[in-house]
Amino acid sequence: MTLGVNIDHVAVLREARRVNDPDILNALYVACANGADQITIHLREDRRHIQDIDVKDIIRHSTLPVNLECAIDKDILNIVSSLKPHRATLVPEKREEVTTEGGLDVFTYEDEIRYAIEQLHDSIIPVSLFVDPTIEAMDKSKELGAEMVELHTGSFANIFAMLNSSLSYSNHSIKELQLPRYELQSRLEKSLEDIEIAAKHAKKLGLEVAAGHGLNYHNVSHMMNIQEITELNIGQSIIARSVFSGLAEAVKEMKKLTTR
Repeated sequence: MTLGVNIDHVAVLREARRVNDPDILNALYVACANGADQITIHLREDRRHIQDIDVKDIIRHSTLPVNLECAIDKDILNIVSSLKPHRATLVPEKREEVTTEGGLDVFTYEDEIRYAIEQLHDSIIPVSLFVDPTIEAMDKSKELGAEMVELHTGSFANIFAMLNSSLSYSNHSIKELQLPRYELQSRLEKSLEDIEIAAKHAKKLGLEVAAGHGLNYHNVSHMMNIQEITELNIGQSIIARSVFSGLAEAVKEMKKLTTR
């Protein structure tokens, strides 16, 4: 299993004080040296963490492939096309959100996504689409010309957290509703089934399959049981763990958990 380590949250800490500490390149070097197979970063339109210069420096100095997440914004796409990362992952993005809240809507924004993929392909950049785990999204991703999909695991991660903590269930259709454990367990099983079915279908279509969002040291084992998923992109939990154990140890621990 390929482990993509997302180092965005190192930049979050840096930007909190607008200084160059912690240095994002130090995080890059430590991740590269301690088990990461790929570096993942997200250049957001509002530049709340990763900056343009960070992307340039990381691509220039990384000894590992760089997976650059970005919106389908034209200005951002122009930057990505010029920097030529190993891969671009197209993600949904709203300026007011704390983190990415769901998969890319490949139906409503079909034309914009197709244009974005064509532009990136013109720059010889493979494309992954960050999408919800549905059969329809897999079919559309293939139709649009992506080489890869990254399955959004946020719903699974939220249900897992509710089942194993006091976190209440909340999504777009159910607001702060406390559910009994049997219902949470049923939803967890359904969420995992959706991910597995989508992964298998994507693989049959010839798409590479990754997964990410909300994965951590407690729930990642569930992804390891889905053979079609060959890459995981994990960030927040690794950086959070590093506060107590150090980044090198945090990456090593996650690599052990994601090695088949």
